[in-house]
Amino acid sequence: MWKGRFSEQTAELVVKYTESISYDRRLYAYDIAGSIAHARAQVGAGTLSQDEFELIEAGLLSIKESIEAGEFTWSKELEDVHMNIESELTKRIGPVGAKLHAARSRNDQVATDTRLYTREACEVILDELKNLQTALVEKATEYQEVVMPGYTHLQRGQPVSMAHHLLAYVEMLERDAQRLAQAKTRLNISPLGSGALAGSTICLDREQVAHELGFDSVSQNSMDAIADRDYILEVLFDISLIGAHLSRLSEDLILWSSAEFGFVVLADAHTTGSSLMPQKKNPDIAEITRGKTGRLYGNLMAVLTAVKGLPLTYNRDLQEDKEPLFDAVDTIVMALAVNAEQMRGMTVMKERCLIAASDSMLLATDLADYLVREGVAFRDAHEIVGSAVAIAIEQGIELSSLPQTTWAELHPVLDKDLSFIFNLKAALEARDNPGAPAPKQVAIQLARWQTALSE
Repeated sequence: MWKGRFSEQTAELVVKYTESISYDRRLYAYDIAGSIAHARAQVGAGTLSQDEFELIEAGLLSIKESIEAGEFTWSKELEDVHMNIESELTKRIGPVGAKLHAARSRNDQVATDTRLYTREACEVILDELKNLQTALVEKATEYQEVVMPGYTHLQRGQPVSMAHHLLAYVEMLERDAQRLAQAKTRLNISPLGSGALAGSTICLDREQVAHELGFDSVSQNSMDAIADRDYILEVLFDISLIGAHLSRLSEDLILWSSAEFGFVVLADAHTTGSSLMPQKKNPDIAEITRGKTGRLYGNLMAVLTAVKGLPLTYNRDLQEDKEPLFDAVDTIVMALAVNAEQMRGMTVMKERCLIAASDSMLLATDLADYLVREGVAFRDAHEIVGSAVAIAIEQGIELSSLPQTTWAELHPVLDKDLSFIFNLKAALEARDNPGAPAPKQVAIQLARWQTALSE
């Protein structure tokens, strides 16, 4: 590649240490597409004839066929995907292949390839996000009427529906999809034509190249175009946050599928057993998803660290952007797909959820709200109901089972039959603000999501 300047071969250990072909070969299709667009623009600039372009295009497409057929031999001595393809092109079509790299550097070439890869990766992840959202909505619709406790601090708080709980994750994933779609728009800018850092004296039609490759526009500063890895960092952050949301869902499923909760049963196809304990059924998908989230965070931190002290423009440190990106994309695509499958196979134990939701302590806040509607200041109402809770716990009875005499001693307004307060169905129906878990509101949200996801 640079034998004119160097008199010695690169040391074998250096070749092993610096090569990237072992992983960046997956960029081959983007590299070939970029090279064809670049060569076509050279025709317009007068550095290639039409016949030469057609020869280069045919040669590149034949290389692509060889790669996809598994018949291409990759060389570590040629370092990366770009030089492997260019070297093979020259072997196949002769000296014309050596003309391809005019007005281009591997710096703008790799920036173009990774943008094309990342753009397509965003599309794949967006599809998988929608798939998981659809699975959650399907399950929420199936168990729309199931009531369960909602939790804060992992302590029973107030009643909600299983559908309302699952739809919370649909909302999280929607924000993830919005962020990723925005990132895809921001990254869709062509750096090709920026050269090593200062463009080229051979001025190609950058807009033509960008249009051919599906970019929305061209970069406006050649130095920024070469040094920029913001788009990778942004997508890695978005993937990390998707991982965080999947990890939270996983934690719920791990808890719910335990004997202590018993709210759901995960399908045998999505669980494993113990090598020792015959009775075990382990939520491995959820646990591995929870674990892989740390890996996603690590990928983000690796690239953040790689770029944090780099002077403009290109530095070899930037070679370290691709492995974390590839790994993060592969990991999140698989995680989304397997979690969607797991969700579709999950069974909700309706009676077990209802038993847990029938704990009258869940309606303590409803009792305080009743006192407020009767004119009692909320802080006073909170203290009164708190005292009732303490008495019930001391006596080992349900809050709803306190005798009327006790209620009368706590406050005159409570000297009546309070069964209308401790009515689970009525309590849920009363939570009728938009976004709340009243059956009417949940039905509205389900219909909204069913429509949105079908479009």
